[in-house]
Amino acid sequence: MNSKLNDRDIEKAMGKLLRVGVLSSALIVAAGAILYFIQHGNDLANYRRFIGEPKRFTELRSVWMAAFRGRGRSIIQLGLFILIATPIARIVFSVIGYVFEKDYLYVMLTLAVLAIILINI
Repeated sequence: MNSKLNDRDIEKAMGKLLRVGVLSSALIVAAGAILYFIQHGNDLANYRRFIGEPKRFTELRSVWMAAFRGRGRSIIQLGLFILIATPIARIVFSVIGYVFEKDYLYVMLTLAVLAIILINI
């Protein structure tokens, strides 16, 4: 048996990473939505005045803390953060795969893509 990673192994692992990331995100968002409707199902929406998102929904640490307190909207937001992080994790995994393959041109190109994405976040 060959102990080296080949392209097929890396493709399978990346595919599994994407499936697990998207599925876990969907489950977390669904759980948060159920909890949110249980907590706020009878609230009336006020569309006369625009209120932007509170800061607690835009910072990962605040979302994390509120999600563990059982806040439905924060759990939904955590699921969305996981959904956003999934393709970024794939890019990081690609860099690792290219390093193992010793394909340094693609390591540099993928690192450039990762840097562009992280700068824009």
